[in-house]
Amino acid sequence: MKSVFSITLGTICRRILALVILIAPGPVCAATWQATAGTQSADEGIQALAFLPNGLWIHAGDGIMWTFPTPEIHTVTFLQQNTNPEQLRPARPGVGPQGGCPHPPGMPNTTPDGSSFDGSTCLTSPELVDGRTYTVMFPAAGNFKLVCLVHNNMTGAVHVLGPRDTLPHDQAFYDDQAQNQETELLSDGAALQLRATATAEQSSEDANSNTNSNGTAVTAGIGEIVSTGEGSDTVSVMRFQQNTIVVHVKDTVEWTNLDPVTAHTVTFGFPNSDPAPPQLPSSPTSPPVGMLVTVDSDLARHADVTSPTDDVHSGFLVAALQERGPPPPVPPLPNPPPAFAPLSQSPLTVTHFRVTFTTPGTFNYRCILHDNLGMKGQVIVLR
Repeated sequence: MKSVFSITLGTICRRILALVILIAPGPVCAATWQATAGTQSADEGIQALAFLPNGLWIHAGDGIMWTFPTPEIHTVTFLQQNTNPEQLRPARPGVGPQGGCPHPPGMPNTTPDGSSFDGSTCLTSPELVDGRTYTVMFPAAGNFKLVCLVHNNMTGAVHVLGPRDTLPHDQAFYDDQAQNQETELLSDGAALQLRATATAEQSSEDANSNTNSNGTAVTAGIGEIVSTGEGSDTVSVMRFQQNTIVVHVKDTVEWTNLDPVTAHTVTFGFPNSDPAPPQLPSSPTSPPVGMLVTVDSDLARHADVTSPTDDVHSGFLVAALQERGPPPPVPPLPNPPPAFAPLSQSPLTVTHFRVTFTTPGTFNYRCILHDNLGMKGQVIVLR
């Protein structure tokens, strides 16, 4: 017969063993985090070109599912990041074989949903819209830059920690952060829209001080770029401000794109298809062929429109790329590697388009890049 002491000691030992098993390190369940690519105002006229939230901290083995809620196209893209310099940014997947991730002939230039990224290769979604989703798995720790191949200043970061590291935030925090970012960006967009209207009205007033016209200036988009600490967001107003104006025969209307990064067009006619190619010659001093467009001495494109059925296209109106000098090497290096090589200056680009109307009528126009969002206008020409 065992003593009470031996029975008690045995029970204690078993309980200690069970407790050790319970607290011993074991596999951590992988999580799928939720994020968003882009958001918009109710009328789709203000587009927040942003990853919401802009930065996430997750564990190795976790995944992130991005939802694309708007009709404006975006990609979720991670370029190869284990080289110096890092991979050159490719064109967006939708432009053809040269866009998207490098790939052998005949192979897709996008990466299947649910693929893994560890920095050693390129990964990109297709161009997605209208509630589609795309998930990326992160099997290894690292810090990875996130970009959209459609919008230059839509970037973010994913920080992948070891499975035993403590994460600084949970999903509820990221949901709140994303909502706050969305509210701020759309509020900024509404303010920009008012500013664009005021700019167009003032320009028209200045131009029309000696005429009977009530508008000769139109703002063709406006926007801003916001730094977030984890990347950058862009808010763009996809609207013509003073989108309906009344002028007289022989008046000239000028469209100006005030957006620092988003391109727009002013396109009359082309009822059955978009202009091909959509962009005019890269040199702003080279007039396009067959579209009734010339180039003024200040590099603005100019067209004379004689009929509401004329096919006239501005080409892309877009600001020059932001100037980028080489980042300072730390510590200073006597022979800087290619990552620190000087970069050439960005040339001037075309941001103005002028149209002189030679006959009365109603002339409808649109931005071929964003007419699906409602970016359209009308010029009423009186005698």
